[in-house]
Formats: sequence, structure tokens, C-alpha cells
Amino acid sequence: MVDKTQLDLLNLDKMGGDGGGPGDHDGIERIPLEAYTEKAYLDYSMYVILDRALPNIGDGLKPVQRRIVYAMSELGLSAASKHKKSARTVGDVLGKFHPHGDSACYEAMVLMAQPFSYRYPLVDGQGNWGSQDDPKSFAAMRYTESRLTPYAKVLLQELGQGTVEWVDNFDGTMQEPSLLPSRLPNVLLNGGSGIAVGMATDIPPHNLREVVNACLQLLKKKTSSLEELREFVKAPDYPTSAEIISTPEEISTIYENGKGSVKMRAVWEKENGDIIITALPFQTSGGKVLEQIAAQMRAKKLPMVADLRDESDHENPTRLVITPRSNRVDIDQLMSHLFASTDLERNYRVNMNMIGTDGKPQVKNLKAILTEWLAFRRATVVRRITWRLNKVLERLHILEGLLTAHLNIDEVIRIIRENDEPKPILMERFTLSDIQAEAVLNLRLRNLAKLEEFQIRAEQEELIKERDELQGLLDSPAKLTSLIKKELKEDVEKYGDDRRSPIVVREASQVLDETALIPSEPVTVVLSEMGWIRAAKGHDIDPHALSYKQGDKFQSSALGRSNQNVVLLDSNGRSYTLAAHTLPSARGQGDPLSGRFKPAEGANFKSTIMGKNEQLFLLGSSFGYGFICKFEDMLSRAKAGKATVSLGKAGAEIACPSQVTDIETDLIAAVTSEGHLLIIDAKEIPQLSRGKGNKIINVPSKKLKAGEEKVVAIIALAQGAKLIVHAGKKHKAIQGAELIEYQSERGKRGKLLPKGYRNVSRLEVE
Repeated sequence: MVDKTQLDLLNLDKMGGDGGGPGDHDGIERIPLEAYTEKAYLDYSMYVILDRALPNIGDGLKPVQRRIVYAMSELGLSAASKHKKSARTVGDVLGKFHPHGDSACYEAMVLMAQPFSYRYPLVDGQGNWGSQDDPKSFAAMRYTESRLTPYAKVLLQELGQGTVEWVDNFDGTMQEPSLLPSRLPNVLLNGGSGIAVGMATDIPPHNLREVVNACLQLLKKKTSSLEELREFVKAPDYPTSAEIISTPEEISTIYENGKGSVKMRAVWEKENGDIIITALPFQTSGGKVLEQIAAQMRAKKLPMVADLRDESDHENPTRLVITPRSNRVDIDQLMSHLFASTDLERNYRVNMNMIGTDGKPQVKNLKAILTEWLAFRRATVVRRITWRLNKVLERLHILEGLLTAHLNIDEVIRIIRENDEPKPILMERFTLSDIQAEAVLNLRLRNLAKLEEFQIRAEQEELIKERDELQGLLDSPAKLTSLIKKELKEDVEKYGDDRRSPIVVREASQVLDETALIPSEPVTVVLSEMGWIRAAKGHDIDPHALSYKQGDKFQSSALGRSNQNVVLLDSNGRSYTLAAHTLPSARGQGDPLSGRFKPAEGANFKSTIMGKNEQLFLLGSSFGYGFICKFEDMLSRAKAGKATVSLGKAGAEIACPSQVTDIETDLIAAVTSEGHLLIIDAKEIPQLSRGKGNKIINVPSKKLKAGEEKVVAIIALAQGAKLIVHAGKKHKAIQGAELIEYQSERGKRGKLLPKGYRNVSRLEVE
């Protein structure tokens, strides 16, 4: 990384030195557009990085924050003063130091005043400064009033003691501090976030006591390892009481690399059967959390929640109430789902990128930050002591001249009375410096009393003692370290507090499967010929007795549970899936499937299937082919469905699906329109995820092509079941030994049914 001056020199060199030469024409410098845009972009990038987005390790502030705090101190808005209109502060900042928009400046000021945004606020606000639920709801600056907090003294206390460099403001009419002489590592205490060009920063806040204890450990032992420092700095400490649930390994990674993430989870408790959320993660809105939960309730994804309330007030800033539907609800499981699916649990990115004492941005680990800040603090203390020592030496020098004048007061008075220009004569007569002579000439008559001499000597003795102490501090690194330790301990006593964000080990949250969230109730799904679908509660529904639209009638039905999926097969052999709990009630006439799916033109929905994922179903066609398929293999998320049954030749129709109980013992019955019935073992049929399958019963191809004969039905029979053949208004039951008469090998023609039962309309199993 190069600084701004190096960048300027580098780009100036690319542009041809000082701009003179062949590129000039009539006083106009001509440079390539590429060079110009490169320099302009680099200048802008460096400006954003150094002067806008990243905090400085010294005081932990961005320029706008530093200017706000300094401007407030110049206005006399200390913690002991009265509040003044925020507009006055913002006007001072913009007019003197920060020529940018007032809204951005005021927002930066608001952020430093919000106790739920800043761990140790720098601004004490009066009025509406926003709320945790809506941080942007603060009043305009003409309404609010502000002053600095007591903690801000940490940044300003040593400002006028020669501790920092002063630079010109934007128009060069006054000066402002390049840094504030922070007595504490504010960069870690309040953290910060920002986006620059090509880099960003996300520094979490920390507890003052923990960070200072780590600093004291480093002062005690410079070679302290990161593990030793981690004994003091356990984790970030946010302004909220929500739990930090990151693992120790994840937190260690943050402090080792300066990068990582922190996970926070809301705090909740049970109260009279309700769930009470008492603390939310950092920068989490309670209103948004309730909206997220309500959205799941509207989508029928959270049936175990009956009610939501926000009971937050001044006494309880966070109190969200979730009422379960019954006391049988597993609250721990419900909260685990809410943690995983809402902002009740959040991840916070950590990227400890900051501008170091060398003026360069860099991602630093915990030890590097504390070591570099302590070096900054030591340099600040040295500058403060040196400044004070110079003041003491100057005063001693003046006192020495005043004492000389008092000892020779008559001579001094005579010289002053007899000479128009007594200063050079006094300097020569008593060997005084210019400053000493000026001090003597500025003496008042009342200060010529004898008592004044004793006061001068007393002050001189005190200053000599102070001089020796200051010089001793500068000459002894050990004494200087002791002074830094003492001041850190004093600040801890004054501003330190307990940790707010507890560190807790919790199990990982997990989103509940949608079917697990839906009550399992028996339902009957009914499909009409025109493609309207609905679901009736219970399995004792007669779908034929339901009301249908004019010209419409019953097509197919399936029995299942409300938390299961429904598979629909169309006339082209494609399967479609929808959730049973999303279907309308059978009290109405249902919803059209055309609004949910996009089947091919001319395709009609023929069958409905319900079951568990591992259940087996027999699928086939009117040309006598079939296979066994798992229910889960028929599932599809696409609106156009998925190809499941290959019908093969033109004219083939999808057969009504049938459930297979046990592939080893079940039988498969197939019957043709001419009355040929064939029964085979189910294990002779292949198990496929999709396809055409194998031939179950043989129908002469001439008759198939001519449409003279087709397979009317293919059905699976469990062991011991009764097969009922429907032929018009008559039906015949086949079971036991009679079934064996129709059994043969797969692909055979089958045996003709008795006369009167050959015009088969459907098969049924009991």
C-alpha cells in the first residue's frame, strides 16, 4: 500500500513529469484519457479509504465522527453543560470541518447517541433519537438536543496538551486535530463498519474491562501470546443482551485472523405457557421478526403458533410474545425453527480492517491491534509529558527572571524610570533573556510586595519538583509504563461495566421440515374430469356424492394425510406434485389445476396418488406395459411436471395407478376389453424411477392398432385379497383357488373370463 503522496508522484511520472513538454499546447496540458481516469480513480479510492470509510486505530473514529466530537467540545457541549440543538452542532461541523451533506452528518451523530447501536455512546441525546425497532425513526436535527457523554472525555481530555498533530481544515482558515488522543482503545470498544473502494470494515464492539485487562497484560508481558490475551477478551460485547452462541473455535479464528463471523441468538423464556422474547440480536427489529413469523403463519407453515404480540414498553424495551396453539407443542423445537428461519438468530461478519499508525489500511488480529494502540498511547503520553515539561521549563525560566528583579527591585525601577527603552538595558544589566525581561516589564506594582518573593520561590520549588518527575518519566520506560497502567485502571474504574452479551454454548438451530409443521389429519383428495381439485377431511367421504360444476364429474380420488404430497398423472404420463394442505376445502368445488401447473396442450389430469416417499405404486398403460415405482420418484417441483410413464405408441392411455404392498408376495392382475384376465407375481415387474416398463399382458398388435382391444385395468393385489371384476352392472369376485386359475407367466394372453363378465369396465380389490 502506498500513501497519497506516493500515488500522486507515481501518476505524475506516468503523465510526463511536471506536465510540460510535447503534450502542452497553448497552456493546456494534454494527457491520455487512460492516465487521467486512472489517477482520478486512485485519488478517489484513497480519499474514501483514508478520509471516509475506515476508522483510525488511534481513536477508533472516522473523520466525520472525529469532527462531530471535536466541534461539540469547541461549542462547550461537555457532559456537565446543558443540551443544545443538534442543528447547531451539525452546522458547526459542516461550516468549519466537514463540507458534506447535513443528513449524512446528522445520521453519524445519531448513531453515536443510540445506546442500542453504540456500546459506549459519545453523544448524550435529548428527544427522539430512534428506537431499536426502527433506528431510522429519529426526529429532525431542529427538534433534538445533544451534548457529549462523560465517556467522550476519554477522547478529548488530553487534546490541548500537545498530544496530536493539527491540520488545516478544508478551506485553510482554521485547524482541526488529525486524531483525538484517546486514553482507551476505542476502535475495539465501539467498533465500526464501513464500505470503502475495494475494501470494507466490520469491527464488533467489545467490553471495556476485558480490553483494558488485555492491554495491562501486554504492558506487563510484551511477549504475551494470543491465547493469553484471549483469557481476558472472551468475545465481542454488543449493546444488546442477546446471547453470543459462536463456538470457541469460531471466536478464536476472529482474533487470530482479524476475520470471521459472530452468531447471536435472542433470549427467551416461558411464562404462563407463552414464549416471551426478552432480548434481540444486535440491530434486529422486533417488528420485522414478528412480520417474518406472521408471514410463515399466513403461508400455513407455522400451524403450532396461535398468536403474536408486541408488548414492548419503556420498562421492557423488548418483549415479544408468541402463543403456542396448545400445551402439546414442543416449544424447544419451535424456537429452534424460528431461530433458523427468522432474525431471532443472526450472523455478523467480522473484518477488523482499520488505518494503522503508519497511515495504511490493514486487517489486524487482536494482538496486533492492542500492541499498535499501546504504541500509539505511549507516544501520546510522551508528547503530553514533553509538552508539559516545556511549559514547566518556560515558567521556571520566567520565575528566575522575576526573582532576579525582586532581589534588585530598586535598580530595576530606576532603569525603567530613566530610560525610554528599558528592555535591552535590563537584559544586559541582569543577564535576562527577552522573555524574562518582558515578564519583568509586565509586573504590576501590587506584585512588588515582599510577600510576592516568597510566592515565587514556592512556585519555583513546586515546578522544579514537577520538572524532575516529568524528566524521570521520559528517562525511564518502566515509569512511563507504570503511568500508562495507572491511567488505564483509572478509566476502567470510571467507565467500565459488566458484559452485556453472554457467551453461551447452544445447539445449532434447524428449520423444521414443512411436513413436520403441518398437522397430520386424514384427508381425501378429489379430482374432477375438468381438472378441479379439492381436499375433504376424513376417509369416509363419497367423492361421487360431492357437487361438481355443470358438465363436470368425478375423475379420481386418493386417501392420505394432510401433511403428505399429492401426485397427479396426466394423459401424457407426466407427474405433478402439490402439497395436500394447500388444497381448498371440499365444501366448495375446488381450484383448477391449470392455475398451478402447465401441462402440454391437450393433456388432461387422470389420476391422483398419495403416500409416503418409500411406498411403491404400479404404473402402466392401456397397451399392457407397466412397472413399479417409488412415490418419491414421481415427485416434481416443475410446473410442467416430469416424464414418469412413457406411453410409447400413439393411442396408448395411462392406466389407473395401484399401490403395491409387498413386491415379494403381491400379485398383479391385468384385464383386456375382450375379457382376458392375467394374474402374475409382482416380482416379475421391474422397479423403475420412470420409463415404459415391461409387457404384463399380451394383446395382439393388430387389435391394438385397430383399437379393437386394449388393456382396461392393471391392479395390484395384496396376499389374501379379493379381486372384483366389474362388467357393466354385474360384478364377479375372484379369490383363493380361483385366482390361481388365471395365474401365468408375464406377457401371456391370459384366460377368458366367463361369459357375461367379458365386457370389463374396471377392477377393484377388497
